[in-house]
Amino acid sequence: MSKITNLNQFRKQRDRVKKRAQGDENAAKFGRTKAQKSLEATRAEKARRDLDGHHRESGEE
Repeated sequence: MSKITNLNQFRKQRDRVKKRAQGDENAAKFGRTKAQKSLEATRAEKARRDLDGHHRESGEE
């Protein structure tokens, strides 16, 4: 005789795996420390200032 399988268990297990993967993805994307966020913001600000410093002023205004 064959073993009876509960399809709800398989569905729930599949959903758990999906949620875990989504959580891991979000942790990688958004789960940064305050120091990492601060460093990234500082680098972005420096890049913006460097870019603004390289703009040429045009005489046509």
